[in-house]
Amino acid sequence: MNAEPLSFSDPEIFQAIYRDTLRQQDHLVLIASENYVSEAALEAQGSVLTNKYAEGYPGKRYYGGCEWVDVCERLAIERAKMIFGAEHANVQPHCGSSANLAVYLAVLKPGDTILGMSLAHGGHLTHGYKLNFSGVFYRFFSYGVSRETERIDMGEVLRLAREHKPKLIIAGSSAYPREIDFAKFAEVAREVGAYLMSDIAHTAGLIAAGIHPDAVGPSDFVTGTTHKTMRGPRGGFILSKKKYADIVDQAVFPGIQGGPLMHVIAAKAVSFREALHPHFRAYQRQIVSNAKTLAEGLAKRGYRIVSGGTDNHLMLVDLTGKGVTGAEAEVVLGAAGITCNKNLIPFDTRKPAETSGIRLGTPAVTTRGLKEPEMDELAECIHRVLSDSTSVDVQAAVRLRVTELCKTFPIYKMVLARHEQMMAV
Repeated sequence: MNAEPLSFSDPEIFQAIYRDTLRQQDHLVLIASENYVSEAALEAQGSVLTNKYAEGYPGKRYYGGCEWVDVCERLAIERAKMIFGAEHANVQPHCGSSANLAVYLAVLKPGDTILGMSLAHGGHLTHGYKLNFSGVFYRFFSYGVSRETERIDMGEVLRLAREHKPKLIIAGSSAYPREIDFAKFAEVAREVGAYLMSDIAHTAGLIAAGIHPDAVGPSDFVTGTTHKTMRGPRGGFILSKKKYADIVDQAVFPGIQGGPLMHVIAAKAVSFREALHPHFRAYQRQIVSNAKTLAEGLAKRGYRIVSGGTDNHLMLVDLTGKGVTGAEAEVVLGAAGITCNKNLIPFDTRKPAETSGIRLGTPAVTTRGLKEPEMDELAECIHRVLSDSTSVDVQAAVRLRVTELCKTFPIYKMVLARHEQMMAV
């Protein structure tokens, strides 16, 4: 067995990992779906549990030798239930998309009708996009936001539900900056006899901390991801009422997955334990405060914030009339050390590859320790770059300031030190 360190056994891969470690250290990440796990979670995910096959569930595996991975999964399950006050939790989904697919498989048949949020208005690919499995196998109808308020139009949701009689209604989004009233969605679902699935992939951390409306109580099923605001490894989970436990578990395994990723489940357990700490609530409050400050900072510099602001961790910035598309803004801000993503805004007239907006989120910079003063300075940095988007000199000047901020608020100092030690050998 090769006992050489990665830097010797596969220098190309080592270089790629090392360079991305540098990138993560030296850029300010404003991608709403990204965050930094703790070094403890990194250690768990990089552990020998990656070697273990564990098809089935704790105590009911199809392989021997699962006694210790059973401990990890049971801890992850119990901690997830404790965090969200859920009756049942499945922590095996590889991602949020897998979690959504499992719920569909549990209660629907191909061709059944679902009502979900339009991708163009802030929904997700798995909420009915025609090229996604959801749009291929199910009959989707979409609700959106009001043109006047750019908030979810619950009147439209009710009208569409009455008209199309969906078997499942989805409450949730990937680019919606306002609170979602899950209780109102539940009322609509009850009226038309539909299941309610709340997709909290983005807001799971805020809900866990009690600073965003509860999704578990009103919903039949809740799906989410363990990264983003949860600050854990990339992965998914499903919460449900106890009466649905068997169909959920069967839908995940053997329905859509074989062996679960036990090293990832161990890292999920670590991040769930971190989420149970009192500091986690303060952290989530800071995420929201940072997002509000950033949105206000951009607004006072002349940028229109979709819906007029944000209630959560993200915002959509309308670049119409600023002489730059969302795709162009993503590139020039990246050159200045600020990582973000282009994004459609509601009723966008540009194509998805161009977009009229960018989506900005604050989980990652909040994990680094940035607070309100740095958010206002970051708004100024973004404004300087986008106001003169062709100026390499402006990008370089902002890049210097971003580098200073990154040094003041470092991440993974021990990891970077180990990598640099290997590079020196």
